[in-house]
Amino acid sequence: MKLPTYPKYRASGVEWLGDVPEHWEVKPLKHFTDFINGAPFKPEDWSQDGVPIIRIENLNGGDNFNGYEGSVRQRYHVNKGDLLFGWSGNRGTSFGPFLWPREGLHYLNQHIFRLEQFSCDRSWFYWSLKAVTKTIEDEAHGIIGMVHVTKGKLGAVKIPSLPFVDQQAIAAFLDRETERVDQLVAKKRELIERLKEKRIALISRTVTRGLPPAAARAAGLAENPPLKPSGLEWLGDIPAHWEVKRFRRLIMRLDQGWSPNANNYPAATDELGVLKLSSVSKGCFYSEENKALDEIPEGVMAITPAVGDLLISRGNTPDLVGDNCVVNRSYPNLIIPDLIYRLRLQDGTDVSYVSWFLLSRSGRAYIESDARGSNGSMVKLGQGHVRGWGIPFPPLPEQTAIAAYLVAETVMLDRLAAKVELAVERLQEYRTALITAAVTGKIDVRGSVATRPSKQVISRTL
Repeated sequence: MKLPTYPKYRASGVEWLGDVPEHWEVKPLKHFTDFINGAPFKPEDWSQDGVPIIRIENLNGGDNFNGYEGSVRQRYHVNKGDLLFGWSGNRGTSFGPFLWPREGLHYLNQHIFRLEQFSCDRSWFYWSLKAVTKTIEDEAHGIIGMVHVTKGKLGAVKIPSLPFVDQQAIAAFLDRETERVDQLVAKKRELIERLKEKRIALISRTVTRGLPPAAARAAGLAENPPLKPSGLEWLGDIPAHWEVKRFRRLIMRLDQGWSPNANNYPAATDELGVLKLSSVSKGCFYSEENKALDEIPEGVMAITPAVGDLLISRGNTPDLVGDNCVVNRSYPNLIIPDLIYRLRLQDGTDVSYVSWFLLSRSGRAYIESDARGSNGSMVKLGQGHVRGWGIPFPPLPEQTAIAAYLVAETVMLDRLAAKVELAVERLQEYRTALITAAVTGKIDVRGSVATRPSKQVISRTL
């Protein structure tokens, strides 16, 4: 069912609005509210105690707060439900309106406005800010992802001005309809998490217990082989005909890369480039994740990835350190950086099987127990750690069969997860379009019948 429109429209004179209902006006944001900027707290005055200070990173749920033990004027006080606007931040994330969700008193840091003294329905104004944020971002100044907007420029941005009863109708409609969309998105994200859990459980079981019966039979291997204790805490029992080996027995060569000063753009096909940490992710190698390099200084022995190399990130955040991948072809123009190890393994070892093991729960247990660092956001692995890891080691034909089986099974799970991710993306696009259409008057949501067809509309986005 199609949502109705208003009977008559007129030109608004504002590009982002286009035509608006005939009885609506257009006024600047400053007509509806006051924008109160936060206090300029100095980092040297922050403490672990005191009233938490809201900074830009906290607008999207970040729960790392600094405190302030002194008192500040009431204009800088924030409580649950207050409407905030981040005026300096990343496009599409911390920039824009937020309803503060946390209980208790907080102080407002600079770069964030608190909105007060409304001459309109506050919920409708929140949705209007949501709709106009992209336009505000486009007019803001800043570098690449970071943008800033002045109070004067923000206050001058024009939005529709409409009767209070219309404001309430739009606010009620969007409150209800976006909640429905958000519930659908939450369910789909839960499904994505379950698929991820199933994926890691599949990998973990296969690299420690072997192939399931049907797959083992198809590969000409014994079904349900007897088990024996591995002797290692994180492995448990393994098939009786498997060994447990230390990585040092598998490694023919372990090299650490070199990190030069590079440019902030990727290398062309025929140019030198240095890989970024993001080039190694969850078993996949992304050669395009690199920075262009002008030259290799004389005397520096740079190492490059070649087919069959196992790359392991030796430094990253705790959840990403130890990420690995197998390189599927040679890249003579790409330099491996200091924070990535390159491993070349002995004959009799299937490098893909080793990669799958490092992605398993047992592999991650080794990695996370060995990662070291004084900074909680960056930890590192030493070469001694890598060489000391234990791995369940089946005969080579079984390693190869396990690797092939995991490729086939995880591809199916990944495709399903990708379809769900696409559904989430479409729902979010629908949500954004719905907000814009209601706020700009492209749909008339005032009637009770007009506010009910969204379930059918949502179903067509999936």
